[in-house]
Order: sequence, then structure tokens, then C-alpha cells
Amino acid sequence: MQATVGNRTRFESVYRLAHTDELTPTELEATMEIDDSTLHYHRNKLRGVGLIEKRVRTERNRDGFYTYYRAPILGDGLLEHGVVGVC
Repeated sequence: MQATVGNRTRFESVYRLAHTDELTPTELEATMEIDDSTLHYHRNKLRGVGLIEKRVRTERNRDGFYTYYRAPILGDGLLEHGVVGVC
């Protein structure tokens, strides 16, 4: 977990998600000014250790399905207390 969040892009992702309710990938890319393939790679790493969660809206509208990301309590705790405080 420490190595995962030690990357600047991943830390910034968790930070931004912890300070919002939830964001779509497009919204997160825009706030971080990073390309989608790079952010996709880092999101997968963060999801793998439980620092962010993915939610897919199950009802389709004219724009299709939406995916949202948020920081669960583990991600919030990491920012507040550090890695040692949550492990």
C-alpha cells in the first residue's frame, strides 16, 4: 500500500477523490490534467489495494452508462493518519 500511494499521480488521485463525493474518469482527468491511459493505469493500482472504489450506474440513459470513483474510508484514513495509522 505504501508503494502504491508513494507515486505522486496516485496520491493526487486519492487526495482529489477524498475531497469530493465522487468523480467520473473524465472529471478526474480534467482536474489532474493527465491523459486517460496513464490515469487508467494508476486507478487500477489504487483499486487493487482498496484506496479507491468504482461504481457503475446501472441504468442507461441517452449518454450511456457512467462510471464513478470515490475514496472509501481507507483512502480518507490514509490521507488523515498516514500509512502507519491505517495499517
